[in-house]
Amino acid sequence: MTTPAAPELSVVVPVKNEAENILPLLDEIHAALQGKVEFEVVYVDDGSDDATPAVLAQARALHPRLRVVRHRAGCGQSQAVATGVRYATGALIATLDGDGQNDPADLPAMLARWHAAPQETRPRLMITGWRAARRDNGLRKLSSKVANGVRSRLLNDGIPDSGSGIKLLPRALFLDLPRFDHMHRFMAALVIRAGGAVETARVNHRPRQRGTSKYGVWNRLWVGIVDLLGVMWLMRRARNPVVENRE
Repeated sequence: MTTPAAPELSVVVPVKNEAENILPLLDEIHAALQGKVEFEVVYVDDGSDDATPAVLAQARALHPRLRVVRHRAGCGQSQAVATGVRYATGALIATLDGDGQNDPADLPAMLARWHAAPQETRPRLMITGWRAARRDNGLRKLSSKVANGVRSRLLNDGIPDSGSGIKLLPRALFLDLPRFDHMHRFMAALVIRAGGAVETARVNHRPRQRGTSKYGVWNRLWVGIVDLLGVMWLMRRARNPVVENRE
């Protein structure tokens, strides 16, 4: 029996209590990527207590490219993404939020942009989405604008929308990054810290149609301040040696 070749792209989707969004989003992922790239989809169920496990079991029968990993208890979005990357088999990783607000139709253009980069740049290159037209309520848009401005000024990462859930980068690059709770909001700075490059791509942002948000303004504010200080500490202590000789 031959082992199937690994796909080029693994789409990692972290979810917690998103039963209503799983099948519509999977259909969109397949519609966006079918015939354009060899891919798999890795869903990470972060300890859901709704119908998410049952819907994912149903989805596996409909989508043979789907793989499912489940956390026994919730560990947070960043850890769910990291688990998905660890179990993924593709050399490239794309991440999508599981609430349906990211548009999978943006992935082919991001993939093409990564392939268009110089060959020597690609192993350390991340393409990150920029939700230029946010489809959130006024308070969330204001809080994100303030947070992005403060973060960009203090970390000097040059990214207008660090919190966007749609990203594309090599799996090996992700595995080189330090991992901690909420690290998904600082991936641009962490890639730069690792000696990589980050490019932004304008992406579609959609209002949530089903389910409820797991994150509010205030429950992100205080942990964001602590995390920002921690990332500033990491950035100031980064060292990226240039290897001249290897025997």
